[in-house]
Amino acid sequence: MLNFRIIARFFSLALIIEGLFMLLAAVVSFIYNEPASILFSGIITIVTGVLVYTPLRKEEKLHSNKEGYIIIVGIWLIITLFSTLPYLMTKTVTNFTDAFFESMSGFTTTGATILNSIESQSHGILFWRSLTQWLGGLGFIIIFSLPLLPVVKSINIPLTLTDFTGQTADKIHPKIREVSKRLFTIYLILTLAETILLVAGGMNLFDALCHSFTTMSTGGFTTHDYSMASIANPFILIVLTVFMFIAGTNLTLIYFGINSGIRKISRNNEFIFYLIICLVFILAGSFILWHESLYNAGNALLMSSFHLVSTITTTGFYSANYNAWGSVMIVIIFVLMFTGGTAGSAGGSLKIIRLLVAIKNSRVEMRRMIHPNAVIPVHVDHRVIQQSFVYNLLMFIVIYFIVICTSSVVIAFMGYDIITSFSTSAALLGNIGPAIGSFGPFSTYHSAPQWGKWFFSFIMLLGRLEMLSVLIFFSRGFYKH
Repeated sequence: MLNFRIIARFFSLALIIEGLFMLLAAVVSFIYNEPASILFSGIITIVTGVLVYTPLRKEEKLHSNKEGYIIIVGIWLIITLFSTLPYLMTKTVTNFTDAFFESMSGFTTTGATILNSIESQSHGILFWRSLTQWLGGLGFIIIFSLPLLPVVKSINIPLTLTDFTGQTADKIHPKIREVSKRLFTIYLILTLAETILLVAGGMNLFDALCHSFTTMSTGGFTTHDYSMASIANPFILIVLTVFMFIAGTNLTLIYFGINSGIRKISRNNEFIFYLIICLVFILAGSFILWHESLYNAGNALLMSSFHLVSTITTTGFYSANYNAWGSVMIVIIFVLMFTGGTAGSAGGSLKIIRLLVAIKNSRVEMRRMIHPNAVIPVHVDHRVIQQSFVYNLLMFIVIYFIVICTSSVVIAFMGYDIITSFSTSAALLGNIGPAIGSFGPFSTYHSAPQWGKWFFSFIMLLGRLEMLSVLIFFSRGFYKH
C-alpha cells in the first residue's frame, strides 16, 4: 500500500519551490519592462503546490522503495510540466510539445533546444531557461532537501535514485541537512565566482549569470544563437573551460579539498582518472587540429580544451562547427560522449567511476585467469569494492548501450542517417545536447517530428535519473504487492 500523503507532500513542495524561482525570473522580466506572463506562471505553480500540500502525522513512513521511485520520477515530470507555463504564456513556443521538450531539456541539464532564435527571446525567458538547468543540476536536489528533511525525518529514499550515487565514503557531516547546506553553499559560491570572472572578461552581468547557471549544472543553455560561436574572447572561453571541469568534479571532494588541502583530492582515484582523460584527449585533439592546419598552436589548444571538456562533462557548449574537423576528431568527440563527470557532480552519461571500476575489474579478471584460485578484489581509493557492486555496475553499462542502440533505431526511423542516429542517442541519454550530424552544432531539434520530441524527452529523463529508476516502471514486478 503506497503512502500517497508523503508522495503528495513531496510534489507540493517541489511545485512551491519551482514557483518561487519563477517569481525570481518574473523579477528579471520586471527589470527589463517585459510582460508579466512569467509572474502569472509562478503564481499558478505556487497555488497548485499549496492546494495539494498534505499535512503529515507525527510518524509518517514509506511502506516500500516504490514510493521513492514514484517521488523522484514524479517530481521531474511535474516540475517539467509546470515549467512549460512560462514558455506558453509568453508565446515563446506555440505548442505544448515544444514547451515540454525545452523544459525537460532544462531540468535534465541536457541543453538540447528547439528554439531557432534564442537572442530574440525575452530576458525573463532566457533567465528561466538557464535557471531550470541550475535547479536541475545538483542545486535543485540540494535545495529541495533543506525544508523537507526536518519535517519528514523517517523518509528514507534510496540514494541510488539521486545524483549523489557513488560519492566518496567520507562524510562531510553526520546530519544530511548539514551536508545539503554545505554542498549547496559550494555550488552557489562557484556560480558567483564564475559570474564575477565572466564579467571581468567583458561579458555583461545578465549573460554572465545565465552562463554560470548553465556551466555549473553542466547544462549548456546559452543566451546566444549558436552557443558560444559569437564569443571571440579567449579569456571567457578559458573561464568556461575551467568551470566546466570543476562542475564535472564531485562536490564532496571539492569540499574536502577546501577543508583538508589538495592531498585529499590528489589521492582520489576517480578524480585522477578524470584529470588524465581530460589532459590526454585535450593534447591529442590539439595536435590533430594543429596538424590539420585548422588552427595555430594556441587556438588549437583552446578549441580542443573547450570542446572536449564540454563533451566529457556533458555540458554541451560549442564555439565552432566540430562536424568540419575531420573524421578523427568526430570519433574522439563521439567516444567522449560516453564518459561524463565524476560521481557526485551534475554531469551525465556513464560517469567516470563506472569506467574506472570496469577497467580495474577487467585487469582483475585477467589476473584471475592466470591464477584461478586466487582471491583478487577490485580496489578504489584503497577500499575493496564488493563484487555485487561490480556486477551491478557492469549491468548498468550493458543496459546503457542497449538503450543507445535501441534509441538509435527509433531515431533512424525518423529518417536520419546512422551517424546522426547514434550520436543523437548518445547526446540525449548522456544529457549532452548537441550531437554529431543533423543535430550537431549550429542546429536545433526544432525539425524533429512531434512524436520524436516526446521520445527525445523520454531519453533525456532516462539519462538524468540513471535509467533504472525510470525503467523500473516498465517492470511487471513493480506493480505486484
